[in-house]
Amino acid sequence: MVTNLEKSRILTAFTFVSGVDSLDWKEHGAEAEINQVLNHKHLGNGSIILFHNDAKYTPQVLDTILKGLKEKGFEIVPISEMIHRDNFEMDHEGRQIPKTAES
Repeated sequence: MVTNLEKSRILTAFTFVSGVDSLDWKEHGAEAEINQVLNHKHLGNGSIILFHNDAKYTPQVLDTILKGLKEKGFEIVPISEMIHRDNFEMDHEGRQIPKTAES
């Protein structure tokens, strides 16, 4: 049986998992969305943050979230700079980890 990860490699697509869900689709309000992202327990280097295109509050809070991430020392980069194309595994938070000789 071929896994979804193997299928994506055959199609030259890349699979990734968002480690930080903004929960923007729940529409709990602007402050709730900001707090959900900036104080998320899995927020860290290599985090991918999930936002939805049609979320009600995201357009008005995105600038605040980006500023908050930068204040915490994070750099905003395109996903293409984060993807390991070969020889990696994913950890439990969805981060790609390069395989080592011991892996």
